[in-house]
Amino acid sequence: MVISDPKEIEKLRRSGQMLAEVLALVAEKAVPGISAEELDRLAESEILARGGKPAFKGHQSNPQERPFPASLCVSINEEVVHGIPHKDKILRAGDVVGLDLGVNYQGFFTDAAITVPIGQVNSKLLDLIAAAKHSLANGLNQIKSGNHIGDIGYAIEKTAIDAGFVVVRELVGHGVGRSVWEEPEVPCFGKRGEGLELREGMVLAVEPMLNMKDPRIKFSQDGWTVTTYDGQPAAHFEHTILVTKTGFEVLTKAKL
Repeated sequence: MVISDPKEIEKLRRSGQMLAEVLALVAEKAVPGISAEELDRLAESEILARGGKPAFKGHQSNPQERPFPASLCVSINEEVVHGIPHKDKILRAGDVVGLDLGVNYQGFFTDAAITVPIGQVNSKLLDLIAAAKHSLANGLNQIKSGNHIGDIGYAIEKTAIDAGFVVVRELVGHGVGRSVWEEPEVPCFGKRGEGLELREGMVLAVEPMLNMKDPRIKFSQDGWTVTTYDGQPAAHFEHTILVTKTGFEVLTKAKL
């Protein structure tokens, strides 16, 4: 969406702050032995307690699609995104876990994700997480009115490759604001100066997804969970941002 009304911007900020607070709480509880279902229940209750609604629960991209059954995506190890939480999905030491959450506050949607290590994790996986986080930071630093979508993707992919990893090319970031997923697409790759020109007031969800070596992915039979093709772990970070004249404002910044 493109937004300019100050009252609407404030609602979007509230949505993003609510999300950031809840995601931080969920991340703190992501420890060995807890189930993905418990994390999902925590996320939903905390969103509702703050006056928001879970944006993902019941979401369908089209009428034929299975509605997403939870409020929180919990993606463990080789699960790249959209992992469905359930009681038998237990976090274990050595795992890397992606936590992806969306909030609807009075009709204004925000979306964010982080990847966290569970207990002691090997150094290569910590490098993967750091590279994904760094890719997001470098991608965001390309955002200002007059730059292009391709500038974001170029910075994300270059950061990933320089760190020895690859980006997922079949999934993208997206516009957000009045619904969970909107145009435009925001890929994790691109060419500088190409793609849609960024304009003040645009609201985007930028989300690098990094794999170890193989960029390919597989779609699971549950209709939602996306996994790496080679079974190796992945990492995923995401922020919702507002494009400004001179740069950007992160709407979902959590103190992690």
